[in-house]
Amino acid sequence: VQLQASGGGLVQAGGSLRLSCAASGRRLSSYARGWFRQAPEKERELVAAISWSGGSTYYADSVKGRFTISREYAENTVNLQMNSLKPEDTAVYYCAAVMWGSWSPRAWGQGTLVTVSS
Repeated sequence: VQLQASGGGLVQAGGSLRLSCAASGRRLSSYARGWFRQAPEKERELVAAISWSGGSTYYADSVKGRFTISREYAENTVNLQMNSLKPEDTAVYYCAAVMWGSWSPRAWGQGTLVTVSS
């Protein structure tokens, strides 16, 4: 079972990026999915999460109104659309299968670097 993240890169402030996280293996399909990020010398933090059904979402205050998380069930993929990016969004972003509410991770994908230049 694997989570494969993609879509990171370099963008100017105010720009947009779309991250994707594809899961292989049915075992993860029943979990909520989340995107975490870790900036240099900072702790990893939850940015956004979406329930297994897709009916509930969570966003950190710092990204509300700018980021949108969504699921594509046919492809077992979770996307994170990031708009109006700020330099403080610069971090390594990780996707994860999580328990809804506690955000306890059950599986991690590899990180993808997002760099926002000012």
